Amino acid sequence: MVAVVDAQPPPRPHAPLRRSLTLTNAVLYGLGVTIGAGIYVLVGAAAARAGMAAPLAFAAAAVLMGLTAASFAELVGRMPVAAGEAAYVAAAFQSERLGMAVGLLVTAVAVVSGAAIVVGAAGYVGVVVPLPEPVLIVAIVLAMAAVAAWGIKESVVFAGVMTVIEVGGLALLIAAGVGGGEVVHRLPEMLPPASPAGLAGIAGAALLAVFAFLGFDSIVNIAEETREPRRTMPRAIFLTLALATLLYMLVVWVAVVAVPPAELAASKAPLALVFGRLTGASPLAMTLIAIVATLNGIIVQIIMASRVLYGLAARGSLPEWLREVSPITRTPLNATLLTAAVVLGLALLLPLERLADWTSRITLVLFALVNLALTRIKARESEPPPGIGYVVPAWVPWAGCASCLALVALDALLALPGPRP
Repeated sequence: MVAVVDAQPPPRPHAPLRRSLTLTNAVLYGLGVTIGAGIYVLVGAAAARAGMAAPLAFAAAAVLMGLTAASFAELVGRMPVAAGEAAYVAAAFQSERLGMAVGLLVTAVAVVSGAAIVVGAAGYVGVVVPLPEPVLIVAIVLAMAAVAAWGIKESVVFAGVMTVIEVGGLALLIAAGVGGGEVVHRLPEMLPPASPAGLAGIAGAALLAVFAFLGFDSIVNIAEETREPRRTMPRAIFLTLALATLLYMLVVWVAVVAVPPAELAASKAPLALVFGRLTGASPLAMTLIAIVATLNGIIVQIIMASRVLYGLAARGSLPEWLREVSPITRTPLNATLLTAAVVLGLALLLPLERLADWTSRITLVLFALVNLALTRIKARESEPPPGIGYVVPAWVPWAGCASCLALVALDALLALPGPRP
């Protein structure tokens, strides 16, 4: 008699992600995250904190983020995988639990950032469609989640088209501001007063500006869907950071010259206000461009968070159902739906500036850990393995870690009771 063994069926294989993105796609994706989340939403809040010196806050944030960007550029060449930050930290500290914690931090950054952009988008959409803000927030999140679930090539191309439109809007704004000549004559006003209040204002605005630069780090999480990621990813990271910095510096200066910082801070559609003040034309065109920019930012944040959840599930750190890839769209549908649900809840509960501040704080802690991970990895080897597209000197990740922790400490000091600039 032969015993019948109740054998378990073999695990069902999971479909791989589609590797179809180019350098252009990756840069447009990075700019879509960065610009949509930054200028169109936060220029008023940054002006409220730093006044005419707001462009310097963005410059300071760019320098600090440049160190961490260099670390990311090396790490993505070593490990071109989804949920990149989690993989980097897990490999460096040989701890899957720590890697999972970092992956959840990345997801938290994406969903809180996405919620902040949703609130900003609702402000612009409300200028055109006079509906209650909660109604607009729900409609925006549902529509952008549908686009993100459509397919990676389709959604990134869609986001890329939107990025071209939003960059064109910023270029139009810059041209209008430079044409008047006032932006050059008033350059000395950018220098802050040599006082604790003036420096504190720049520091506070720099914290917001960190939020505005989120984007280069998001690029690493589409590495599994990018062609030649070891060569493409570092280039995309640096191009995204450089282009965003240039645009930010110019747009912020044009904005604070055209509109007094206090008035700018009070507006729910700040760049539409600037455009109207500079040109005397209806701000409707700039409002529509700002809507495109903010919606774009929401799409790419949902994409990023869902890919991190997918990557963590693929590593066995999260439930298996988050790893499911739709056979039709070839996207992680369950992870996308979960991300959209959390973004919606946060957008309905918290105001824009609070969401932006918390995004920056979580991001700085995360970046410090990623920089520290690279120091550990480099310390264990005599020379980098072959095939890495970009390698940084050993001091860079140490400097990146120190700069992130210093900004966290400064933020904590500014949060202490007392007068705030």
